[in-house]
Amino acid sequence: VQIMRMMSHDQAANISNAVSTPLTLNGAKLIFHRLDDGVMGGKSLTNQSLIHAAGAANLIFSGTINTDGGGFASIRSPLKNSVPATAGGIKLKYRGDGKTYKILFSNGNGAGGPFARNPSWQADLPTEKDVEQQELILKFDSFQPSFGGRGSRKDELDRYTFRPEEINQLGFMLSLKLSNGESNPKETFGEGLFDFRLEVTDIELV
Repeated sequence: VQIMRMMSHDQAANISNAVSTPLTLNGAKLIFHRLDDGVMGGKSLTNQSLIHAAGAANLIFSGTINTDGGGFASIRSPLKNSVPATAGGIKLKYRGDGKTYKILFSNGNGAGGPFARNPSWQADLPTEKDVEQQELILKFDSFQPSFGGRGSRKDELDRYTFRPEEINQLGFMLSLKLSNGESNPKETFGEGLFDFRLEVTDIELV
C-alpha cells in the first residue's frame, strides 16, 4: 500500500509540474508531463524541466535510460480538443539521435498498462543521427494496440479498433520494446546507462 501511495504521489507531482510547449494539435497547446519506468521500480529519468526551453519553438524529450530494473522513459500530454473521427494520421517534423522512439495515443484513463482494459496505440518513430530534420507521416491504421509493452495477440488485433474520436492523450516514448512488442535493438535503443534526445518541431493531423 505504501509503495502504491508513493507511485501515485509521484505521478500527481509530475502532472502538476507539466510543461507547456509551443506545439499544438488540433488547435490546442500540448502540455507534457513525464511518465518513466519509476512507476515500476525503474531508474530511468526524463528531463521534465527541459521539455521546453525558454524562447524555443520545439519540444525536447530528453533524459537518461537505465536498463537496471527498467527500460523506458516517456512524456504524455492531454489532448484538450478531440481528434476528429475523419483524421487519418499525423505528420511530424523532428530531429533525433539515431534511436527508435515510439509515439503513443490513448484514452488517458490508465490505458496501455499490463492490467489495463484499454490499450495504448503505438507506432515506431525511427530517427537518424546528425540529420537536421526528418519528416514522417504515420497513418492511424498502422498503430498497434499495446498492453504493458508486449506485442498484441491476434484476438486483441481483432477486438480493438483505433478510433480517433476516443483519443485524448498523446505521448512520446523511448523503450526497450518496439511497438510490435519485439526488442528494440541496442543499435537503435542503447544498453546499460545512456542519454537520449528527441526534438519535435511540428506535429499535425492529416
